[in-house]
This record gives sequence, structure tokens and C-alpha cells, in this order.
Amino acid sequence: MSKYWNKLINDIEPYVAGEQPKPGQKVIKLNTNENPYPPTPKVKEALDSFNLADLRLYPDTNSTIVMQAAAKFDGVSEKNIFCGNGSDEVLAIAFQTFFEKKALTGLPVLMPDYSYSFYPVFSEFYDIRRKTIPLKEDFRLDPNDYIGVPNCGIVFANPNAPTSRAIAVEDCAKIAEANPDSVVIVDEAYVAFEEKYESAVSLIGKYKNVCVIRTLSKAFSLAGIRLGYAVGSEELIEGLKRARDSFNSYPVDRLAQVVAEAALLDVDYYNETRTKIIATRERIVKELKEIGFTMPPSSANFVYAKPPVDCGTLYQNLRNKGILVRYFNKPVLNEYLRITIGTDEEMDELIKAIKEEVRNAENS
Repeated sequence: MSKYWNKLINDIEPYVAGEQPKPGQKVIKLNTNENPYPPTPKVKEALDSFNLADLRLYPDTNSTIVMQAAAKFDGVSEKNIFCGNGSDEVLAIAFQTFFEKKALTGLPVLMPDYSYSFYPVFSEFYDIRRKTIPLKEDFRLDPNDYIGVPNCGIVFANPNAPTSRAIAVEDCAKIAEANPDSVVIVDEAYVAFEEKYESAVSLIGKYKNVCVIRTLSKAFSLAGIRLGYAVGSEELIEGLKRARDSFNSYPVDRLAQVVAEAALLDVDYYNETRTKIIATRERIVKELKEIGFTMPPSSANFVYAKPPVDCGTLYQNLRNKGILVRYFNKPVLNEYLRITIGTDEEMDELIKAIKEEVRNAENS
């Protein structure tokens, strides 16, 4: 609290990011859903050929080379792409662009009760009323729950975080069709982690109100450069550009643009790394269940796992061993750990540590 802050800043509960290790600290980091593999070698080639003198110039406002690469990747026109400084910024701009303030309509934006915790923060920050829709007991999102509910917009992650479950594209279409006057934001940060996935990008030709949010942080191993993008109808993209240009016309730096282009164009490497992550996840799910964990089916690069021992204690003991996983100290969520899928070697160390902690708990 401070007398120099306005009421909003005094009252708001900011987003809390996952713990970052201190410089030089060696840990097994399985708490922020980063890709355990390096970016494509094409990224290094792009950096090696980058003209350092170009850094004296402002970057391209629209990130044209990234728009073109993303359009090719997703099979759409570059007019359907909007780039930003990470998908969180793209989400923030989308909230400002598509959802009305309380004083204007009083209608809420609809979102799941257990989902990405930036959604309620953005709602509060931009003075947008929100209504949370409960997930089912098995953490499944039911599209019928988003039909017939007055709203100024809808946002959900697919697959959902932290619960890891996904819904079919047909269900996304059902929500969009039932809410033609509202923008439906489908946050696809984790969509790549099913062997044969289908993206809501396939809906944008039919449903002008669907806005798909993508990130290069997960499947493309580029969390360190901060680049995300939206895919939507030209009408939605133009709105995002109007909002962006009202406060920052140069959101994506030159280095990030050339790196992102290189990553998006190397589809073979993208498929290679995500396939390895999927295979490791399936093995780890089996091993965790053998230890006594329960969990919903995962379509993400993490599992949402309920241990057979006290969750908070297990989290802390793993942390003491230098293994970071994510623990949310809130009702319901505090019964589960969100565990990022790392390399096979990292996951072997995790399983070894968990077995030791479970044995200790059972013998105490």
C-alpha cells in the first residue's frame, strides 16, 4: 500500500509468476512450462547473420516477417495475424480491445474458475466485470455452460492451465456460434502437445468472433525472447492494431522478429521436439500413477497431478532437493502439483525424488 498509488494499484492482486532460480543456482526447473530442448539451430543461424547496425533503427511496427511466417505456419493470410511482445501482452491488448468496461455495459467476461490466473488480473486492471464458470469435477470445460449467459466476451485456455485438459474444436465452435456478438478468445499456448492436434484457427473463416492466441514460449523453445501472436478475422486484427498503436507502436524488437521467423519456418524441428515431450509425458503419467498419483488426462507439456501424500509438503521437500514444480496455495488447486515435462533425465530425477519422499511420508 502506498499513498502515491492510485486505488486500482492499491487494491489489485498482481499475477505471481513461477519461481525463477537465482543466477548460478543449479536446479531442475519444472515449474513454468518451458520447453526442455533448445530452439531450432535455424535461430542461431538467424542471429549470426543479423546486422548489428540495424539495432539503431526502430523495428517494423507490424513484425511483417513474423506475420508472414506465422501465416504460413497456420495456413492463413498475414492479414489474419497480429504480433506482440509475448502472448501475455497480446492477451492484455485483446482484453482492452474486445471487452467493455463495467460502466459501459455491466456485462461480464466469462472465464473458467480454474484457469490462467492472468485472466482475472487483466479483468481487474482494465475494470472489466468477470463471471467465472465452474469446470466440471473432472476439470472438464463444458461448452454448454457458456451458452445463454449474458456477457461482453469469453476467454479460456485450450488446453486449460493449470488443469491440462483440452476440449474439441467443435466445442470451441459451439461457444462461438452461441455468442455471435461477443469475441471468444481461445488461448492456445499448449495446443501443440497432442500428437494430432486441431487448432481453433480452423474456425476463423466461419466465425468472425474467434480470436486465437499463440505463443512461441512453449513448443518453439523461445520463452526468452517474448513473442506471441493472435489469429483472427481481419476485423479483429485491425482492432488489435488500433489498440496497440495507441500506446506502443514498436512492441517486438528486431532480434525477436528474426528469431521468431526462423523458428516458425522450421516445422520439422517443431514437430521433433513436441513429439519427444509427448512421449516423455506419457511415460511420466504412467510412473506417477504407479506411485499413487491421480490426474486428469493431459494435452499439455505438463501434468496436473494429485500426490498420495500432503501436496504442500511434497512441493517444499522437492524444492529443498533443487527440483522446482508449481504449487498453487488455493482451495482445490492446493491438492495438486503442476509438473512441467522436462528431459527424460530430468524426469528420472524427479521420479526418484518423489518415490523417496512418498516412502518417507508413509514411514513417518
